[in-house]
Amino acid sequence: MVFKRLLGSVGIGGPSVDTVLTPGAVQPGGALTGEVRLKGGKADFDIEHITLELVARVEAEHDDGESEGVVAFERFTVAGGFRLTEGEQRSVPFSVHLPWETPVNELYGQALGIVLGVRTELGVAGAKDKGDMDPLAVGPLPAQEAVLEAFGQLGFGFKSADLEYGRIGGTGQQLPFYQEIEMTPAPQYAHQVNEIEVTFLANPGGMEVVLEADKRGGLFSGGHDALNRFTVSHQDVGHTDWNALVESWVHQLVERHSAHGGHGAHGAYGHSDPYAHKGDHHGHHGHHGHGDGHRSGPGMGTAIAAGAAGVAVGVAGGLVAAEIVDEVGDFFEGDDEGDEG
Repeated sequence: MVFKRLLGSVGIGGPSVDTVLTPGAVQPGGALTGEVRLKGGKADFDIEHITLELVARVEAEHDDGESEGVVAFERFTVAGGFRLTEGEQRSVPFSVHLPWETPVNELYGQALGIVLGVRTELGVAGAKDKGDMDPLAVGPLPAQEAVLEAFGQLGFGFKSADLEYGRIGGTGQQLPFYQEIEMTPAPQYAHQVNEIEVTFLANPGGMEVVLEADKRGGLFSGGHDALNRFTVSHQDVGHTDWNALVESWVHQLVERHSAHGGHGAHGAYGHSDPYAHKGDHHGHHGHHGHGDGHRSGPGMGTAIAAGAAGVAVGVAGGLVAAEIVDEVGDFFEGDDEGDEG
């Protein structure tokens, strides 16, 4: 029995674990449900804990360039303190809430290329077994969807999405990374900006919308980034003219000529912070977004143009998912190699 326990603790003859998530996308702040299915090994084992870990593939910029790694951003202990007998099958249901800043990786059923997962850790007789890894699908909150749809209606196109390690100054950001959704400019702004990047920082009451424009340089001046921050309430979704609101945001953004020349939109629906800036960690905007070969996220070689009919049309109509599928497959099949990265 002692020898069986020793073998089990290193994964030989030990219990197996399979986590099954409830089908469908979950919203940020919403409940992630499912069950952890256990099958006993060749001996009785004391299950000390069953822990779910939310992980994401994130980019980091540093002096030597860019690198990618797996970042764990939340942990939930859903069970523990029981004995799993030899060969026993047991199901442990769970319901946990995602952080409000969980990135969106699915829009209208189409993948955006953001890789998220749920890793199950089984604590058995003093040892830890990573056990199982499952892909996590996260859809937008109504306010996030309304903002993205407004961009599409105004003529902006979806280009790519990625996760950047670091923090955005002047915001209430909680996670150690943030999501950027890159948009190609609408025709009326194409002469002023190369692209606009959108970041959502949601919370229980609403969300901050951070907009960054990679501006085109004039004859005697190089291009530079301008950034504004706006806030909206979840309650605004049903009674807001989102096209007009988003257009006012964009107009403010592209018309700013210096970091201190912006003006706030202190209206009924939000405000801007002209002094907010990205990249508190690792000098994020030292070389980003200026046509210098910046690579946006895993498998993001597929740029998508969304027309005036909405961002959804661009995603559903033009997404070539082969690279994204390969990246996701590598992530979930070989995640153990990147655990320490």
